[in-house]
Amino acid sequence: MLDPKLLRTDPERIAKRLQARGYTFDVSAFKELETQRRDLQDKTQALQTQRNKVSKEIGLAKAKGEDASAIMKTVANLGDDLKQNEFSLAECQQALLDLQLMMPNILHESVPPGTSEEDNVELRKWGTLPSYDFEPKDHIALGESKALLDFESAAKLSGSRFVVIHGKLARLQRALAQFMLDLHVQEHGYQEVYVPYLVHSDVLYGTGQLPKFKDDQFIVKGEWDLTLIPTAEVPVANLARDSIIEESDLPKKYVAQTPCFRSEAGSYGKDVRGLIRQHQFEKVEMVQLVKPENSYDALEEIVGHAEKVLQLLEIPYRVMLLCSGDTGFSAAKTYDLEVWMPGQDTYREISSCSNCEDFQARRMKARYRPKSGKPELLHTLNGSGLAVGRTLIAVMENYQDKDGSIHVPKVLQPYMGAVKIL
Repeated sequence: MLDPKLLRTDPERIAKRLQARGYTFDVSAFKELETQRRDLQDKTQALQTQRNKVSKEIGLAKAKGEDASAIMKTVANLGDDLKQNEFSLAECQQALLDLQLMMPNILHESVPPGTSEEDNVELRKWGTLPSYDFEPKDHIALGESKALLDFESAAKLSGSRFVVIHGKLARLQRALAQFMLDLHVQEHGYQEVYVPYLVHSDVLYGTGQLPKFKDDQFIVKGEWDLTLIPTAEVPVANLARDSIIEESDLPKKYVAQTPCFRSEAGSYGKDVRGLIRQHQFEKVEMVQLVKPENSYDALEEIVGHAEKVLQLLEIPYRVMLLCSGDTGFSAAKTYDLEVWMPGQDTYREISSCSNCEDFQARRMKARYRPKSGKPELLHTLNGSGLAVGRTLIAVMENYQDKDGSIHVPKVLQPYMGAVKIL
């Protein structure tokens, strides 16, 4: 959420900054609501003061043995007026909050302009694209030819966009997740955490999934206020919710492996086949909580940690700086890693690393206490390290043989106890 003080003092500048994202901030409507809020707040405070003053007169009148019925009637009328004003004020404050909760983050000045992923900027490439003396297959053909990917059975169980993974391919997915966790914990200094897969709605508000992306969530039916997590970022970042962390304890660096659940609302007809866009998938997520002055160094660090996974797997990739129109709702700046998929003859996103600055922290009331001074808002960062399912696809397609077998990357062989999936 944006700073309400900043919105009140310079809404025109905020509107201009948000235009870069294609978001229209109705300054007139905001000012009208803000004026209404101030008027109601002033009137409410005046009524409270008046009621308190008249209430004291009741006590004085009774102490003198005088009839206080008229004064008591006045207090009752003031109480009714006060109650109505407090109700109107609460409604106005909620309208302002609803408006602010739908506003995206302000972009960092280094984010390039653009309207879609076509305007993202390629920063660098790593690795050499593989060459084959045969026509490389995509992961669907590879998996189904060996009965390792079973979309038909998954559809019987749960519908479309689910999969059953069999045998050594299931073990390869598990090995990938284990390798990623070990790397981030042992070499990159993250603390591994295991978190709930179901969270309360206020947790989703905290990281920005609600209210804007309600249709993307799998919400539990009935009286439960619980939703399946779309990413581990949601519960992990909220570990700092309603907290004040001592400066000496920063940065906080967490990593978690969880399933992720997304309805993929609005993506009808896009990547409907295969593992690219599933309703349920595994991901290893990195989250950092840092002091504001350190957050952009932390963003570069997280990107490097995600890159290291692909480098050790020896899979070619490129790093993209997202443009203004493709940067996510809560992010101020985002890098994507896109991995080479020879079976599809293209690069596909495998990691997204973002600095949200204080946008999420303000929603979560996540703060730190400087050595001197009052508590301040943290900056929150997140990055996929990596999306396990898409990494599985990348390994399958980059390490395939003509006969459809899949070589196991060297770094994964100790986890697999094998060098090849036949």
